[in-house]
Amino acid sequence: MKKKARNKNRLGYKKTKVGWIPEEWECVPFGDIICNSQYGLSLSSSEYGNVLIIGMSNLQEGKIVLKDAQKVRISDDEYEKFRIKKYDLVFNRTNSIDLVGKTALAMGDMECVFASYLVRFTLSRSCAYPFFVGYYFNQNDAVLRLKALATPGVSQCNINQTTLKKYFHIPLPPLPEQKKIAEILSAWDRAIEQVGKLIDAKQRLKKGLMQQLLTGRMRFPEFAGSEKLKVKSEKLRKGGLSEGWRACKLGACFKERKETNPDLPLLAITSERGVISRDEVERKDTSNADKSKYKRIAPGDIGYNTMRMWQGVSAVSTLEGIVSPAYTICTPKKGHSSGFFGYLFKYPPMIHLFHRFSQGLVSDTLNLKFRHFLQVKANVPSEAEQVRIATVLSTCDREVELLKKKLEKLKEQKKGLMQKLLTGEIRVKGVMQ
Repeated sequence: MKKKARNKNRLGYKKTKVGWIPEEWECVPFGDIICNSQYGLSLSSSEYGNVLIIGMSNLQEGKIVLKDAQKVRISDDEYEKFRIKKYDLVFNRTNSIDLVGKTALAMGDMECVFASYLVRFTLSRSCAYPFFVGYYFNQNDAVLRLKALATPGVSQCNINQTTLKKYFHIPLPPLPEQKKIAEILSAWDRAIEQVGKLIDAKQRLKKGLMQQLLTGRMRFPEFAGSEKLKVKSEKLRKGGLSEGWRACKLGACFKERKETNPDLPLLAITSERGVISRDEVERKDTSNADKSKYKRIAPGDIGYNTMRMWQGVSAVSTLEGIVSPAYTICTPKKGHSSGFFGYLFKYPPMIHLFHRFSQGLVSDTLNLKFRHFLQVKANVPSEAEQVRIATVLSTCDREVELLKKKLEKLKEQKKGLMQKLLTGEIRVKGVMQ
Protein backbone atom coordinates (compact mmCIF):
# COMPACT_ATOMS: atom_id res chain seq x y z
CA MET A 1 0.00 0.00 0.00
CA LYS A 2 1.12 3.54 -0.74
CA LYS A 3 0.07 6.42 1.43
CA LYS A 4 -1.17 9.73 0.01
CA ALA A 5 -2.29 12.49 2.33
CA ARG A 6 -5.89 13.47 1.71
CA ASN A 7 -5.15 17.17 1.35
CA LYS A 8 -6.96 19.74 -0.80
CA ASN A 9 -3.62 21.31 -1.73
CA ARG A 10 -2.24 18.04 -3.07
CA LEU A 11 -2.67 16.95 -6.67
CA GLY A 12 -4.70 13.86 -7.40
CA TYR A 13 -7.62 14.56 -5.01
CA LYS A 14 -10.96 16.29 -5.46
CA LYS A 15 -13.56 17.61 -3.05
CA THR A 16 -16.96 15.84 -3.02
CA LYS A 17 -20.07 15.51 -0.84
CA VAL A 18 -18.18 13.00 1.34
CA GLY A 19 -14.94 14.99 1.53
CA TRP A 20 -11.67 14.72 -0.41
CA ILE A 21 -11.26 11.55 -2.50
CA PRO A 22 -8.84 10.45 -5.26
CA GLU A 23 -9.48 12.00 -8.70
CA GLU A 24 -10.26 8.65 -10.35
CA TRP A 25 -12.88 7.75 -7.75
CA GLU A 26 -16.54 8.65 -8.16
CA CYS A 27 -18.92 9.97 -5.52
CA VAL A 28 -22.37 8.59 -6.23
CA PRO A 29 -25.76 8.51 -4.48
CA PHE A 30 -26.49 5.12 -2.97
CA GLY A 31 -29.51 4.78 -5.25
CA ASP A 32 -27.18 4.67 -8.28
CA ILE A 33 -25.56 1.40 -7.22
CA ILE A 34 -28.62 -0.67 -6.29
CA CYS A 35 -30.95 -2.54 -8.61
CA ASN A 36 -33.62 -3.58 -6.11
CA SER A 37 -34.89 -2.86 -2.57
CA GLN A 38 -37.48 -4.57 -0.38
CA TYR A 39 -39.04 -4.10 3.05
CA GLY A 40 -39.24 -7.15 5.33
CA LEU A 41 -42.11 -9.10 6.85
CA SER A 42 -44.37 -7.68 9.55
CA LEU A 43 -45.11 -10.84 11.54
CA SER A 44 -45.12 -11.83 15.20
CA SER A 45 -42.71 -14.53 16.29
CA SER A 46 -44.17 -17.95 17.05
CA GLU A 47 -42.89 -20.99 18.91
CA TYR A 48 -44.51 -23.00 16.12
CA GLY A 49 -42.67 -21.06 13.41
CA ASN A 50 -41.02 -22.88 10.54
CA VAL A 51 -38.52 -20.21 9.46
CA LEU A 52 -35.97 -18.01 11.26
CA ILE A 53 -36.47 -14.26 10.96
CA ILE A 54 -33.65 -11.77 11.58
CA GLY A 55 -34.02 -8.41 13.27
CA MET A 56 -31.73 -5.59 14.32
CA SER A 57 -29.97 -7.69 16.99
CA ASN A 58 -28.84 -10.14 14.30
CA LEU A 59 -26.83 -7.44 12.49
CA GLN A 60 -23.48 -7.59 14.25
CA GLU A 61 -20.29 -5.82 13.15
CA GLY A 62 -21.31 -5.81 9.51
CA LYS A 63 -22.40 -9.47 9.42
CA ILE A 64 -25.67 -11.37 9.83
CA VAL A 65 -25.61 -13.67 12.87
CA LEU A 66 -28.48 -16.15 13.28
CA LYS A 67 -27.87 -16.80 16.98
CA ASP A 68 -31.03 -16.08 19.02
CA ALA A 69 -33.08 -15.34 15.90
CA GLN A 70 -36.85 -15.75 16.38
CA LYS A 71 -39.13 -17.96 14.27
CA VAL A 72 -42.21 -17.09 12.20
CA ARG A 73 -44.69 -19.23 10.34
CA ILE A 74 -44.89 -18.43 6.62
CA SER A 75 -45.71 -20.15 3.34
CA ASP A 76 -43.13 -21.53 0.92
CA ASP A 77 -43.89 -18.68 -1.50
CA GLU A 78 -43.25 -16.05 1.17
CA TYR A 79 -40.07 -17.81 2.20
CA GLU A 80 -38.71 -17.67 -1.34
CA LYS A 81 -39.73 -14.03 -1.71
CA PHE A 82 -38.13 -12.85 1.55
CA ARG A 83 -35.24 -15.28 1.99
CA ILE A 84 -31.84 -13.62 2.54
CA LYS A 85 -29.53 -14.30 -0.39
CA LYS A 86 -25.81 -13.97 -0.91
CA TYR A 87 -24.59 -10.36 -1.11
CA ASP A 88 -27.86 -8.87 0.15
CA LEU A 89 -27.20 -5.64 2.03
CA VAL A 90 -29.57 -5.53 5.03
CA PHE A 91 -30.24 -2.09 6.51
CA ASN A 92 -31.91 -1.22 9.84
CA ARG A 93 -34.19 1.70 8.93
CA THR A 94 -36.03 2.18 12.27
CA ASN A 95 -34.62 2.17 15.80
CA SER A 96 -32.98 4.36 18.43
CA ILE A 97 -30.49 6.94 17.19
CA ASP A 98 -27.67 4.65 18.34
CA LEU A 99 -28.90 1.69 16.28
CA VAL A 100 -30.67 3.18 13.28
CA GLY A 101 -28.63 2.70 10.10
CA LYS A 102 -27.00 -0.50 11.31
CA THR A 103 -26.01 -2.49 8.22
CA ALA A 104 -24.83 -6.02 7.46
CA LEU A 105 -23.89 -7.98 4.34
CA ALA A 106 -25.00 -11.56 3.74
CA MET A 107 -21.89 -13.64 3.06
CA GLY A 108 -23.94 -16.40 1.46
CA ASP A 109 -27.49 -17.70 0.96
CA MET A 110 -29.13 -17.96 4.38
CA GLU A 111 -31.98 -20.03 5.82
CA CYS A 112 -33.90 -17.00 7.09
CA VAL A 113 -36.15 -14.08 6.20
CA PHE A 114 -36.07 -10.50 7.54
CA ALA A 115 -38.31 -8.27 9.65
CA SER A 116 -40.29 -5.25 8.47
CA TYR A 117 -38.06 -2.60 10.02
CA LEU A 118 -35.18 -3.87 7.88
CA VAL A 119 -34.64 -3.14 4.19
CA ARG A 120 -32.90 -5.54 1.83
CA PHE A 121 -30.87 -3.95 -0.99
CA THR A 122 -29.55 -5.79 -4.04
CA LEU A 123 -26.40 -4.12 -5.35
CA SER A 124 -25.48 -3.61 -8.98
CA ARG A 125 -22.47 -5.86 -9.37
CA SER A 126 -21.35 -4.03 -12.52
CA CYS A 127 -20.20 -1.00 -10.52
CA ALA A 128 -20.23 -1.98 -6.84
CA TYR A 129 -18.38 -4.80 -5.11
CA PRO A 130 -20.69 -5.94 -2.26
CA PHE A 131 -17.94 -6.38 0.35
CA PHE A 132 -16.61 -2.87 -0.31
CA VAL A 133 -20.08 -1.36 0.10
CA GLY A 134 -20.72 -3.43 3.23
CA TYR A 135 -17.50 -2.22 4.80
CA TYR A 136 -18.23 1.38 3.82
CA PHE A 137 -21.62 1.40 5.56
CA ASN A 138 -19.84 0.39 8.79
CA GLN A 139 -17.06 2.98 8.52
CA ASN A 140 -17.13 5.78 11.12
CA ASP A 141 -17.78 8.74 8.80
CA ALA A 142 -20.52 6.82 7.00
CA VAL A 143 -22.22 5.86 10.28
CA LEU A 144 -22.30 9.50 11.37
CA ARG A 145 -23.75 10.61 8.01
CA LEU A 146 -26.43 7.90 8.23
CA LYS A 147 -27.50 9.11 11.67
CA ALA A 148 -27.70 12.67 10.31
CA LEU A 149 -30.31 11.44 7.80
CA ALA A 150 -32.53 9.97 10.53
CA THR A 151 -35.87 11.61 11.25
CA PRO A 152 -36.78 11.56 14.97
CA GLY A 153 -40.13 10.04 15.95
CA VAL A 154 -42.02 9.65 19.22
CA SER A 155 -39.76 6.91 20.55
CA GLN A 156 -37.61 5.89 17.57
CA CYS A 157 -35.77 7.35 14.60
CA ASN A 158 -36.30 6.44 10.97
CA ILE A 159 -34.23 6.69 7.79
CA ASN A 160 -36.55 6.88 4.82
CA GLN A 161 -35.52 4.60 1.96
CA THR A 162 -35.93 7.39 -0.61
CA THR A 163 -33.82 9.74 1.50
CA LEU A 164 -31.12 7.08 1.85
CA LYS A 165 -30.98 6.46 -1.91
CA LYS A 166 -30.85 10.14 -2.78
CA TYR A 167 -28.75 11.76 -0.07
CA PHE A 168 -26.37 9.08 1.18
CA HIS A 169 -23.32 9.30 -1.09
CA ILE A 170 -20.58 6.71 -1.45
CA PRO A 171 -17.00 7.23 -2.69
CA LEU A 172 -16.53 4.55 -5.34
CA PRO A 173 -13.10 3.45 -6.62
CA PRO A 174 -12.79 1.39 -9.82
CA LEU A 175 -13.95 -2.21 -9.26
CA PRO A 176 -10.41 -3.72 -9.06
CA GLU A 177 -9.53 -1.30 -6.25
CA GLN A 178 -12.83 -1.96 -4.46
CA LYS A 179 -12.04 -5.69 -4.49
CA LYS A 180 -8.48 -5.20 -3.29
CA ILE A 181 -9.58 -2.95 -0.42
CA ALA A 182 -12.22 -5.51 0.59
CA GLU A 183 -9.63 -8.32 0.48
CA ILE A 184 -7.34 -6.41 2.84
CA LEU A 185 -10.16 -5.75 5.32
CA SER A 186 -11.34 -9.36 5.02
CA ALA A 187 -7.86 -10.50 6.11
CA TRP A 188 -8.35 -8.45 9.31
CA ASP A 189 -11.77 -10.04 9.76
CA ARG A 190 -10.25 -13.51 9.50
CA ALA A 191 -7.63 -12.64 12.11
CA ILE A 192 -10.36 -11.26 14.39
CA GLU A 193 -12.44 -14.40 13.88
CA GLN A 194 -9.52 -16.68 14.72
CA VAL A 195 -8.79 -14.84 17.97
CA GLY A 196 -12.50 -15.01 18.81
CA LYS A 197 -12.44 -18.77 18.31
CA LEU A 198 -9.37 -19.05 20.55
CA ILE A 199 -11.20 -17.12 23.28
CA ASP A 200 -14.19 -19.46 22.99
CA ALA A 201 -11.91 -22.50 23.15
CA LYS A 202 -10.09 -21.17 26.24
CA GLN A 203 -13.40 -20.42 27.96
CA ARG A 204 -14.67 -23.93 27.22
CA LEU A 205 -11.42 -25.34 28.61
CA LYS A 206 -11.82 -23.33 31.80
CA LYS A 207 -15.44 -24.46 32.15
CA GLY A 208 -14.36 -28.08 31.81
CA LEU A 209 -11.54 -27.64 34.30
CA MET A 210 -13.91 -26.05 36.81
CA GLN A 211 -16.24 -29.05 36.51
CA GLN A 212 -13.35 -31.44 37.14
CA LEU A 213 -11.15 -29.57 39.63
CA LEU A 214 -13.83 -28.03 41.84
CA THR A 215 -15.47 -31.41 42.40
CA GLY A 216 -12.35 -33.51 42.90
CA ARG A 217 -12.97 -35.56 39.75
CA MET A 218 -9.54 -34.49 38.55
CA ARG A 219 -6.63 -34.39 40.98
CA PHE A 220 -3.08 -33.18 40.74
CA PRO A 221 -0.56 -36.02 41.24
CA GLU A 222 0.86 -34.46 44.40
CA PHE A 223 -2.61 -34.51 46.04
CA ALA A 224 -4.14 -37.66 44.56
CA GLY A 225 -2.65 -40.00 47.17
CA SER A 226 -3.58 -43.57 46.32
CA GLU A 227 -6.34 -42.60 43.88
CA LYS A 228 -4.25 -41.72 40.79
CA LEU A 229 -5.04 -38.63 38.70
CA LYS A 230 -8.78 -39.03 38.16
CA VAL A 231 -11.22 -40.13 40.84
CA LYS A 232 -13.68 -42.83 39.86
CA SER A 233 -16.84 -41.07 38.71
CA GLU A 234 -19.03 -43.80 40.23
CA LYS A 235 -17.73 -42.99 43.70
CA LEU A 236 -18.53 -39.30 43.28
CA ARG A 237 -22.00 -39.99 41.89
CA LYS A 238 -22.80 -41.90 45.07
CA GLY A 239 -21.86 -38.89 47.15
CA GLY A 240 -18.34 -39.97 48.01
CA LEU A 241 -15.50 -37.51 48.52
CA SER A 242 -12.08 -37.45 46.95
CA GLU A 243 -9.25 -38.48 49.22
CA GLY A 244 -8.19 -35.49 51.31
CA TRP A 245 -11.46 -33.57 50.73
CA ARG A 246 -14.06 -32.83 53.40
CA ALA A 247 -17.71 -31.77 53.40
CA CYS A 248 -18.41 -28.68 55.49
CA LYS A 249 -20.69 -25.71 55.84
CA LEU A 250 -19.42 -22.33 54.68
CA GLY A 251 -19.68 -21.20 58.29
CA ALA A 252 -16.53 -23.27 58.95
CA CYS A 253 -14.73 -21.40 56.16
CA PHE A 254 -15.76 -17.74 56.50
CA LYS A 255 -16.54 -14.98 58.94
CA GLU A 256 -18.29 -11.73 58.12
CA ARG A 257 -16.48 -8.41 57.94
CA LYS A 258 -18.67 -5.63 59.33
CA GLU A 259 -16.15 -2.78 59.49
CA THR A 260 -16.84 0.69 58.07
CA ASN A 261 -14.45 3.45 57.04
CA PRO A 262 -15.94 6.32 54.97
CA ASP A 263 -12.46 7.67 54.21
CA LEU A 264 -11.59 4.68 52.01
CA PRO A 265 -12.17 4.83 48.23
CA LEU A 266 -15.54 3.70 46.87
CA LEU A 267 -15.44 0.34 45.04
CA ALA A 268 -17.92 -1.69 43.01
CA ILE A 269 -18.34 -5.47 42.86
CA THR A 270 -19.08 -6.72 39.34
CA SER A 271 -19.86 -10.19 38.07
CA GLU A 272 -17.42 -10.06 35.13
CA ARG A 273 -14.68 -7.62 36.15
CA GLY A 274 -14.44 -8.40 39.84
CA VAL A 275 -13.91 -5.66 42.43
CA ILE A 276 -13.05 -2.38 40.72
CA SER A 277 -13.01 1.33 41.44
CA ARG A 278 -16.49 2.86 41.26
CA ASP A 279 -15.11 5.38 38.74
CA GLU A 280 -14.60 2.52 36.26
CA VAL A 281 -18.30 1.64 36.25
CA GLU A 282 -20.16 3.22 33.34
CA ARG A 283 -23.61 3.35 34.93
CA LYS A 284 -24.73 6.36 36.96
CA ASP A 285 -23.42 6.62 40.52
CA THR A 286 -26.42 6.12 42.81
CA SER A 287 -24.44 5.79 46.04
CA ASN A 288 -25.43 7.81 49.10
CA ALA A 289 -23.54 10.97 50.00
CA ASP A 290 -23.30 9.59 53.54
CA LYS A 291 -20.84 6.67 53.38
CA SER A 292 -20.80 5.98 57.13
CA LYS A 293 -22.64 2.66 56.70
CA TYR A 294 -20.63 1.49 53.69
CA LYS A 295 -18.70 -1.70 54.33
CA ARG A 296 -14.95 -2.09 54.23
CA ILE A 297 -13.55 -4.76 51.90
CA ALA A 298 -9.89 -5.79 51.96
CA PRO A 299 -7.62 -7.80 49.62
CA GLY A 300 -8.50 -11.49 49.90
CA ASP A 301 -12.10 -10.83 50.98
CA ILE A 302 -15.03 -12.10 48.91
CA GLY A 303 -17.88 -9.67 48.46
CA TYR A 304 -21.28 -10.73 47.18
CA ASN A 305 -24.48 -8.95 46.28
CA THR A 306 -26.96 -10.04 48.94
CA MET A 307 -29.86 -9.69 46.48
CA ARG A 308 -28.09 -11.33 43.53
CA MET A 309 -25.86 -14.06 44.94
CA TRP A 310 -28.28 -16.56 43.38
CA GLN A 311 -27.19 -15.09 40.02
CA GLY A 312 -23.49 -15.48 40.78
CA VAL A 313 -22.69 -11.83 41.56
CA SER A 314 -19.61 -12.18 43.77
CA ALA A 315 -15.90 -11.48 43.46
CA VAL A 316 -12.57 -11.79 45.25
CA SER A 317 -11.09 -8.39 46.04
CA THR A 318 -7.52 -7.31 45.32
CA LEU A 319 -8.30 -3.77 46.54
CA GLU A 320 -9.10 -2.07 49.82
CA GLY A 321 -12.07 0.24 49.95
CA ILE A 322 -15.74 0.46 50.81
CA VAL A 323 -18.81 -0.93 49.05
CA SER A 324 -22.55 -0.43 49.32
CA PRO A 325 -24.38 -1.91 52.34
CA ALA A 326 -26.21 -4.04 49.74
CA TYR A 327 -23.12 -6.30 49.71
CA THR A 328 -21.99 -8.92 52.21
CA ILE A 329 -18.25 -9.15 52.90
CA CYS A 330 -16.80 -12.59 53.71
CA THR A 331 -13.30 -13.09 55.10
CA PRO A 332 -11.82 -16.60 54.76
CA LYS A 333 -10.75 -18.31 57.96
CA LYS A 334 -7.29 -19.83 58.36
CA GLY A 335 -6.73 -22.77 56.01
CA HIS A 336 -9.08 -21.49 53.33
CA SER A 337 -8.12 -19.81 50.03
CA SER A 338 -10.34 -16.99 48.80
CA GLY A 339 -9.10 -17.73 45.26
CA PHE A 340 -10.51 -21.26 45.39
CA PHE A 341 -13.83 -20.15 46.87
CA GLY A 342 -14.04 -17.28 44.37
CA TYR A 343 -14.16 -19.86 41.58
CA LEU A 344 -16.36 -22.25 43.55
CA PHE A 345 -18.95 -19.49 44.01
CA LYS A 346 -19.12 -19.12 40.19
CA TYR A 347 -19.68 -22.86 39.68
CA PRO A 348 -23.32 -23.40 38.49
CA PRO A 349 -24.23 -26.16 41.00
CA MET A 350 -22.97 -23.88 43.80
CA ILE A 351 -24.98 -20.95 42.46
CA HIS A 352 -27.99 -23.26 42.47
CA LEU A 353 -27.38 -23.90 46.19
CA PHE A 354 -27.21 -20.16 46.83
CA HIS A 355 -30.58 -19.85 45.10
CA ARG A 356 -32.05 -22.56 47.33
CA PHE A 357 -30.81 -20.86 50.49
CA SER A 358 -31.93 -17.36 49.43
CA GLN A 359 -35.04 -16.02 51.15
CA GLY A 360 -37.90 -14.22 49.43
CA LEU A 361 -41.27 -14.74 47.76
CA VAL A 362 -40.21 -13.87 44.19
CA SER A 363 -36.90 -13.53 42.35
CA ASP A 364 -36.90 -9.73 42.75
CA THR A 365 -36.90 -10.08 46.54
CA LEU A 366 -34.58 -13.08 46.98
CA ASN A 367 -31.63 -12.38 49.27
CA LEU A 368 -28.87 -14.43 50.85
CA LYS A 369 -28.16 -13.05 54.30
CA PHE A 370 -24.85 -14.08 55.85
CA ARG A 371 -26.58 -16.34 58.40
CA HIS A 372 -28.11 -18.33 55.53
CA PHE A 373 -24.85 -18.25 53.56
CA LEU A 374 -23.17 -19.98 56.51
CA GLN A 375 -25.50 -22.99 56.18
CA VAL A 376 -24.58 -23.76 52.54
CA LYS A 377 -22.52 -26.94 52.24
CA ALA A 378 -19.43 -27.38 50.07
CA ASN A 379 -16.79 -30.04 49.43
CA VAL A 380 -13.38 -28.60 50.19
CA PRO A 381 -9.81 -29.92 49.67
CA SER A 382 -6.72 -29.01 51.69
CA GLU A 383 -5.53 -25.41 51.55
CA ALA A 384 -2.57 -26.39 49.37
CA GLU A 385 -4.86 -28.04 46.83
CA GLN A 386 -7.23 -25.08 46.99
CA VAL A 387 -4.36 -22.76 46.05
CA ARG A 388 -3.23 -25.11 43.24
CA ILE A 389 -6.73 -25.24 41.75
CA ALA A 390 -7.12 -21.45 41.93
CA THR A 391 -3.71 -20.99 40.27
CA VAL A 392 -4.68 -23.17 37.30
CA LEU A 393 -8.04 -21.44 36.82
CA SER A 394 -6.54 -17.96 37.20
CA THR A 395 -3.99 -18.86 34.51
CA CYS A 396 -6.92 -19.64 32.22
CA ASP A 397 -8.43 -16.25 33.07
CA ARG A 398 -5.18 -14.43 32.29
CA GLU A 399 -4.88 -16.20 28.94
CA VAL A 400 -8.45 -15.23 28.04
CA GLU A 401 -7.84 -11.64 29.14
CA LEU A 402 -4.71 -11.38 26.96
CA LEU A 403 -6.63 -12.76 23.98
CA LYS A 404 -9.46 -10.28 24.58
CA LYS A 405 -6.96 -7.42 24.59
CA LYS A 406 -5.48 -8.75 21.35
CA LEU A 407 -8.98 -8.94 19.87
CA GLU A 408 -9.74 -5.33 20.81
CA LYS A 409 -6.41 -4.23 19.33
CA LEU A 410 -7.18 -5.98 16.04
CA LYS A 411 -10.62 -4.37 15.93
CA GLU A 412 -9.11 -0.93 16.53
CA GLN A 413 -6.51 -1.52 13.81
CA LYS A 414 -9.21 -2.61 11.40
CA LYS A 415 -11.32 0.44 12.24
CA GLY A 416 -8.39 2.76 11.53
CA LEU A 417 -7.58 0.93 8.31
CA MET A 418 -11.20 1.16 7.16
CA GLN A 419 -11.15 4.92 7.71
CA LYS A 420 -8.08 5.33 5.50
CA LEU A 421 -8.72 2.73 2.78
CA LEU A 422 -12.42 3.44 2.20
CA THR A 423 -11.82 7.18 1.80
CA GLY A 424 -8.72 6.92 -0.38
CA GLU A 425 -6.37 8.40 2.21
CA ILE A 426 -4.29 5.25 1.76
CA ARG A 427 -4.13 3.78 -1.73
CA VAL A 428 -3.58 0.17 -2.74
CA LYS A 429 -0.57 -0.77 -4.83
CA GLY A 430 -1.04 -2.56 -8.12
CA VAL A 431 -4.54 -1.27 -8.90
CA MET A 432 -4.05 2.51 -8.97
CA GLN A 433 -4.51 4.15 -12.33
